[in-house]
Amino acid sequence: MRNPVSIIVLALSLLASLVLPAAAQLFETRAGQAVLLDVNSGTVLFSKNADEPVPPASLAKLMTMEVVFNALKAGRLSMDDEFLVSENAWRTGGAVSGGSTMFAELNSSIRLEDLIQGVIVQSANDGCIIIAEGMAGSEAIFAQMMNERARKIGLENSTFMNSTGLPDPQQKVTMRDLVKLAVHIQSEYPEYYKYYAQRDFTWNKILQRNRNPLLAMDIGADGMKTGYTEESGYAIVGSIDRDGRRLIVAMSGLPDQRSRGEEARKLLEWGLRAFQPYEIFKKDEEIGNVRLYGGAQLTVPVTVLKDLIILLPITERDRMKARVVYTGPVMAPVEAGQEIATLKVWIGDNLSQEKPLYAAQSVPLGPIHRRALDALTELVLGWI
Repeated sequence: MRNPVSIIVLALSLLASLVLPAAAQLFETRAGQAVLLDVNSGTVLFSKNADEPVPPASLAKLMTMEVVFNALKAGRLSMDDEFLVSENAWRTGGAVSGGSTMFAELNSSIRLEDLIQGVIVQSANDGCIIIAEGMAGSEAIFAQMMNERARKIGLENSTFMNSTGLPDPQQKVTMRDLVKLAVHIQSEYPEYYKYYAQRDFTWNKILQRNRNPLLAMDIGADGMKTGYTEESGYAIVGSIDRDGRRLIVAMSGLPDQRSRGEEARKLLEWGLRAFQPYEIFKKDEEIGNVRLYGGAQLTVPVTVLKDLIILLPITERDRMKARVVYTGPVMAPVEAGQEIATLKVWIGDNLSQEKPLYAAQSVPLGPIHRRALDALTELVLGWI
């Protein structure tokens, strides 16, 4: 009997000498939760409590804008569409609320492009609610749309309860999910991403500057969002494009505005300086074997479909380790090029990359005695 839930992990023999005992993090930060990603290579350069759910604060507005951008791209909205400022939006998110606002006037109508700038540049809670009510009829229904989109783009551990990020006990995000969301917005909506670099915006004759401290630091920053609640502390999702490299950082749990900017900048600049590209496997190179069930042979070699390059620390390359991970044994027959495993690469304790692995050759079903032997092996192992 094949056990579909068993996980088999193989250490790569050629990297076995590089596996060392756990050591201290390569970088230290005051943030409670953090992730740093090199976008071009897909390498996670740093992570700290990356999957710990925390209140998003205004970082939830990134998901709000994803819903809007998706509707614009699909043609369901246009930048010239106008949205009514309801009393609920005015009271909950407007000037009378005491929170971040674009000072929208009650019962006025505002173009969507202006609302987008209000939300992105001014972090306007009233702008978010105006959009949510205009698109979905209510903020609660809009939050359902946010969660549907979040699941579709792979945010597995985040739940949104409103469009603003205002406190709600059920509203949680992770830094890993926020980095994934940032990459998605940049790649899917480049024509709208430009608003995240906008330094200021004037509405209702009131000029407000972008709260992202990275934009004024001359480090190549062009986004994306800051946030704060008493429970979460100060948070940021920042992005820079410098020297042909795109890095994204997500941080939360910082004690004040100053440390938010300083810690984000330090981590980003460390990511630029402290790593170099390193080719660990070439295209079609056989890098391990996966156990088969009922095949004409016991195992099948696995490979990558293109050269695998990751970023490694300049001074501590010996902290890299890699493993082939799969659920198995894999049922035969197997076709060449079929995805059957994952390569996981760690730098110290940090899971840096996960890449799919593919069968390097086809393996047909084996003879009846081979399948019977495999079945007996699985039955015996299942009882042990």
